[in-house]
Order: sequence, then structure tokens, then C-alpha cells
Amino acid sequence: MNLKGGVGKTAVAVNFAAHCGLNGLKTLLIDLDPQTNSTFWCVTPEEWQEHSIKNGTVANLLGVRQHTNAEGKEIEPAKVIIRGVLANTIDLIPSHLDLFTIDLDLGAAAARETLLRRAIKEVVNQYDVVICDCPPNLTIPTQNALALSTHYVIPVSPDFLSSLGVSLLISRVEKFSIDVERPIKLAGIILSRVGRPSYFREQTITTLRANETFGSKVLTAAIKERSKVAEAAQMNASIFRMGDNEAIREFNEMGEELRKELGLL
Repeated sequence: MNLKGGVGKTAVAVNFAAHCGLNGLKTLLIDLDPQTNSTFWCVTPEEWQEHSIKNGTVANLLGVRQHTNAEGKEIEPAKVIIRGVLANTIDLIPSHLDLFTIDLDLGAAAARETLLRRAIKEVVNQYDVVICDCPPNLTIPTQNALALSTHYVIPVSPDFLSSLGVSLLISRVEKFSIDVERPIKLAGIILSRVGRPSYFREQTITTLRANETFGSKVLTAAIKERSKVAEAAQMNASIFRMGDNEAIREFNEMGEELRKELGLL
């Protein structure tokens, strides 16, 4: 999660999920961003459309869409999951454009921040790790991700606007954690979409690492801006299938640091 878009949240979420799957962990990726970037990284638009009509999406689980499929049958949470995406390494709960208006649609819903947790309670224990890709805000989808989670991760690109809201985001999550009476820990801050070296970028990175509040949470591993990452998304593949050894090394180092923090290494 990050309050700013374009910082590499989806690349981190999808490829960390693939990293976990390739390392023997039963992994579920949940796309909570109405832009559906994680969804279309994992499946084609045609596959998504067929599945969403027959089996539903995360919008159904959150109560935005009717809880019935095209045949008028009640949608079962387990059937919303698309099994074995990214070369059969992970499972996916796809997103839907309807999430764009979810705050208006669920304005009066009771306990609306725990809708997802309650909807998937019967299937979540089948997984070793569940990863949520969030929109760049703290609206209902992000709140549902937090209410489901034990930890959260902040991808940050080394630019002023991307890093500006980190302290605000951390303080808001801490308050939300108290409100829902659930401990939610910061697992790490990931430097992502790192471009060519420049004085400004290096200054931003140095400032982040030196921060007294969260500097120790900035991971050693950093994800550079690479064309292979965009190509992987177009090919419905993880970075680990793209033959770019440097990119694979970076994402593996990131994954190992996160798994260690989560007690999964």
C-alpha cells in the first residue's frame, strides 16, 4: 500500500506472491484495486470476463455486486478464486471496476471494513500467506485488506511525492489497528522503480533510510525500473519466468527479506 500511485505496488505484490509460491508456500493474491492491474497481470481480460460472470470477483465478496452468478445461483467464496495462475504458482481473487464506487455503495453498511475477512474465513486457512494489492488510498478496499492482515508493506519510488506520505500512512494504519483491535505491523518499506542514479534520488533514499521513525524498516533489497517487469505483466508471467537474472535476484532478495520478517523463512 501507498497513498500515491505508480510506485510499484502491483509489481511488488504479484512478484512477491510468485516468490512465495515458488518457495513452497500456498499463496493467495487478492486484488483490491479497481484498476485491476494485478488481475490482468495474472489472467487475460477474456479469462477475467468469463470468470467474473460465472464465479464473481472481490466486488461480490465485498457486497458491491449481487451475490449471484449469471444463472442466479448464490456465489460461493471459494469459487471466486482463480486457481493456479502465474504458471500454477499462486491463486487469485480478481478485482472489478465496481470497486471505484464502493465507498458510496457501502456508505451505510455495518462493519464494512471486515466484509472481506468474514467472506473468506472458510478458505483463508488453506493458505500459508495471503497478499493484498491495494489502491492508492485508505478507502474501504484498503481498510478491508488491513483488517485481514497481520502486516503491511509500503513500496516507495525514490521521488519526493512518493516518500512524502510515508509517515502519514504509518500513523493512519496505527490508528486503524487500534480501532479494529487487531495488531498490524509494518513488515517493510521497499524502494521500487528505482531509476538511473541521480543526486536527488540518492538524497531521497538517504533521507528515507535515516528516518528515526521508520528508517530501520527500509529493506536492503531495492527494485530497479526494468522493461522486463512491464513485459512480464503483458505476458501474464512473473518476473521469475522472464530470464532477467538481475531482476530475478532483486525480487528474490526482496522476497527473502519479507519472508524473514513474516516468519516464513
